[in-house]
Amino acid sequence: MRALKPVVFLLCLLPFGWLVYAAGTNALGPDPAESIMHLTGEWSLRILLVTLAVSPVRKIWGWRWPMTLRRMLGLFAFFYATVHLASFGHFYIGWTPAILVEELVERPYITVGALAWVLMLPLAVTSTRKMQRRLKRNWRRLHRAVYPVAMLACLHLLWQARSDLGEPILYSVLLFMLLIWRLPVYRSRRSDVLSG
Repeated sequence: MRALKPVVFLLCLLPFGWLVYAAGTNALGPDPAESIMHLTGEWSLRILLVTLAVSPVRKIWGWRWPMTLRRMLGLFAFFYATVHLASFGHFYIGWTPAILVEELVERPYITVGALAWVLMLPLAVTSTRKMQRRLKRNWRRLHRAVYPVAMLACLHLLWQARSDLGEPILYSVLLFMLLIWRLPVYRSRRSDVLSG
């Protein structure tokens, strides 16, 4: 399983590599900025959903190895979300604070997306084992923020979709299933704590 991490790392990096290649060869279509925004945003959400699927996979099939990939997957989700946000800042508002405030007020889906990134930031910063040891139980509580992050990301995508709602609905349904799967797990843990 040692070879698995480098393979998954390269797979997660492939979309970004293709993006760099496409940008260099003018293959991003008539609106390159929109293509970069679209691709990085969707890959962030896709990898985030895969990250959330790690626990169900481990529980259902009894595989331990997916847990070794969870941190890396979460950081890649944050990486693509950061490129997504940076693309918006560079191409659409030119890093102008006044325009940013105007966009946040006038376009709720941008507010939702920005909030998702803000919630992801402390998760990325505290993703190391050192921080996990330092925060102890609070680390687990903090990292439960990944659930509202995923919900906000799905809402962000769904809200800005115009005619093609297929992918946003698919991601939302997948997230709903992953959250529903966790309900009995959470309830059993809570009852164990209360009875203990």
